[in-house]
Amino acid sequence: MMPPVFSTVAETRAHLVHLRARGASLAVVPTMGALHAGHQALVRRARDLADEVALTIFVNPTQFGPGEDFDKYPRQLEADLVRAGEAGAAFVFAPGAGEIYPPGEQTRVSVGALAEGLCGASRPGHFVGVATVVTKFFSVFAPATFVFGQKDYQQLKVLERVAQDLLLPVQVVSHPIVRESDGLALSSRNVYLSPAEREAALGLPRALTAATLAYQTGERDPKRLLALASGTLAHYGLDVEYVELRDAETLAPPPDGPLTGTAVLLLAARSGGTRLIDNTRLGQDPAPVRA
Repeated sequence: MMPPVFSTVAETRAHLVHLRARGASLAVVPTMGALHAGHQALVRRARDLADEVALTIFVNPTQFGPGEDFDKYPRQLEADLVRAGEAGAAFVFAPGAGEIYPPGEQTRVSVGALAEGLCGASRPGHFVGVATVVTKFFSVFAPATFVFGQKDYQQLKVLERVAQDLLLPVQVVSHPIVRESDGLALSSRNVYLSPAEREAALGLPRALTAATLAYQTGERDPKRLLALASGTLAHYGLDVEYVELRDAETLAPPPDGPLTGTAVLLLAARSGGTRLIDNTRLGQDPAPVRA
């Protein structure tokens, strides 16, 4: 059964008044649509955390840069509603751009060092757009728990910071990356991949796996771990944007010498014309590709 759809902030808030009047709690899963099994896993996780789950569908124009895929980003509301209902979403908030960015609006939310480097380096303004739209969602739904996937790791850390710094009455919860059986991280952009490009894209989870297995057997030299990942990406012929080790909480580069704290290995690369990202927290996440 498809969940009801609200297209305005006013009708969404009216629903929330009734929800809270009966003492129910709320969890929210923000998405840009093109739902897949990864999004459904987020909804199921949200159902464990609250009495009712809302899912947002909004392709946010402010997080796309010139030449990116805003115009061709998959939009399939009817299919998305079916998948949202299957996973247990109680309702969907699917506003138009004018509802989120009304005429004359000027305000943007900017986060500091967390948004610099990594994806922030190649996508200037991206995290301003992400932080702005999600802050608007925080405002619409709070108090609530928000569930985000770990695949967009830098985004996750940025949004945790936004909620904390702006003293917002929301809790940000992360969910592990959901993968295909061969290790490829689920992404709405995977539909762009030709069969050959999808095969090449397996270089990302296999690069993470090579570093993970080395870490599990005692390797702590950042240069060697990065070399293992980079070599695997090169073997698959991917156009590599970055291969970086960062502190898992602050995203700061690790200090010189062997790794001692929690570290996350982050990758971005293109397979054909499709930009893909992936990551793993060394010592915490399982190897993406199973033996």
